[in-house]
Amino acid sequence: MIDCDVHNDWSSSNVLLPYIDPTFRDYLLRGELPGARGSFPHAHRPWLHPEDFRRHDIKPTTDDEHYSFMREHLLDRYQHDVAILTGEEALEVSTLANPHYASALARAYNDWAVDTWLPRDDRFWMSLIVAPQDPQGAAAEIRRLGAHPRVVQVLTSHGSYRPYGDKFYEPIWEACHEMGLPWAVHLGGQGGINYQPIGGGPTTYYWETHALLLQPAMTHVASVIANGIFERYPNQKLLVIECGVTWLPSILWRLDANWRALRKETPWVKRLPSEYARDHIRMSTQPLEEAATKQQLWDVLRAMDGENMLMFASDYPHWDFDAPDDMPLPPTWMDKVMDANARQVYTKLPRTPVPWQLDAHKEPAL
Repeated sequence: MIDCDVHNDWSSSNVLLPYIDPTFRDYLLRGELPGARGSFPHAHRPWLHPEDFRRHDIKPTTDDEHYSFMREHLLDRYQHDVAILTGEEALEVSTLANPHYASALARAYNDWAVDTWLPRDDRFWMSLIVAPQDPQGAAAEIRRLGAHPRVVQVLTSHGSYRPYGDKFYEPIWEACHEMGLPWAVHLGGQGGINYQPIGGGPTTYYWETHALLLQPAMTHVASVIANGIFERYPNQKLLVIECGVTWLPSILWRLDANWRALRKETPWVKRLPSEYARDHIRMSTQPLEEAATKQQLWDVLRAMDGENMLMFASDYPHWDFDAPDDMPLPPTWMDKVMDANARQVYTKLPRTPVPWQLDAHKEPAL
C-alpha cells in the first residue's frame, strides 16, 4: 500500500536553525520578516488525529514522539509499504513576500527532512518542497536534491500568486522535467502574497471555506493544460493532492467544449483537455466526496477514469483523515488505487505491485 499524503512536521521550526542560510537565521529565530505580508510560524501547533484513537488535539513535544505516533497509528496499523512525506508548515513558504527567505526555508526544511525523517523508516519517501514565488530558486533546489534516491516529487501549495501554467513558473517545469519528477500541488498556502482562494471573495464560515478550497486546483488544471505544459514536457505529471476529486469531470467537460470552439487562441494545445488530463494528471483520494449513494459516486469517478487516475492518500494526521480500510471505491479498482497507479507516477519506487489486502484476516471495507 502506498499512501501519497502523510504529513510530517516539527514540534518547533527551530529545528531548521542548523540548516538555514545564516543570512536568514535571525528571521527564523524571531518568527517574522519585517515588511513582509506573511510570516513563518515556529511555535508549537495542534495536531489533529483520526477519530478512532484520539479526538482531541495532540501536541508532540519532540520529533521522536511524532514519529512514534505515526508508526503506531498509521504505518504499522494499516501495514503501509510506502508513505510519501508531504511536510506541513513548510508548505506555507509560498505565502512569504520575500522570495529569498522563502527559498532558504524550503532548502532548510528539505535538508532537515533528509537528515531526520528518511533515516527513521524505510517506508518513508520524500516530497521536495520549493517556494514557487521564486522560480529560479525553486529550480535550483530541484536540481540540488532531485536526484536523491528517495525524493519522488516536487511539492508546492495550491495557494499561489499565479496559476501554475503561467510562463512565470517555466523554470520549475524545466527542472521537474530534467530530474524526472512530477509536480504535486497540495491544498494550502492561502494568505500572504497569494490571492484569495475563494472565487467571488472571502467566505464567512470555516466549513463553507473548507468545502470551496478546491477552486484553486481547478484553476491550476486549466492553466497547465491551456499553456501547453504537457506538449512541451510530454512525460510530465501534475498531481493534485487534498483538493477533492469529483469536480474534475465537469471542469474537463467545460474545457473540452470551449477548446473545440476557441482553440485557435491556443494552437499549441493539440488534443482535447480531457485527453491531457487522462495521460498526465493524477488525483489523491483524500478527501473523497460523499455522495447520497455509492453508485452516484462511482458514476462520477468512472467519468474521470478514476480507476487509473486516483492514488490513495490518508492525509494523516488531520481531522478528515481517510483510513485505507474504509475506501468507498469499486473493489476491482483497489489494486491500482492503493498501489499500482502510484508506482507508475513515482518512478523511483520499486515497480512490483502486490494485490492489495489490508491483512490476511480482514477484507477491505468496500
